[in-house]
Amino acid sequence: MNWIMLFIGGLFEVGFTTCLGKVKESSGNSALFWWAGFAVCLVASMYLLYRASQTLPLGTAYAVWTGVGAIGTVLVGIVLFKEPAEFWRLFFLFTLIASIAGLKLVSN
Repeated sequence: MNWIMLFIGGLFEVGFTTCLGKVKESSGNSALFWWAGFAVCLVASMYLLYRASQTLPLGTAYAVWTGVGAIGTVLVGIVLFKEPAEFWRLFFLFTLIASIAGLKLVSN
């Protein structure tokens, strides 16, 4: 269950970084909406990291949480913000995925 909470927390991290990207493109009430989304996602992400780290090793939990957030943020950047999807960028993204899977495999 804690691994699931950690993964969901990483997805909320993707949410708050996406909101940061969208707030740059917004103004007025639209910007306030994205700021509110940022705050909600930030609090949810941190809370889920906190809960998961109660039983998982803190270093592993933090690495997985940031890894899920980083992978998701790169993918959102490619799809939503039209960032480049070059070979080396995707190559290192997949090495990050392999590292996260390895941390989960060696953690009790």
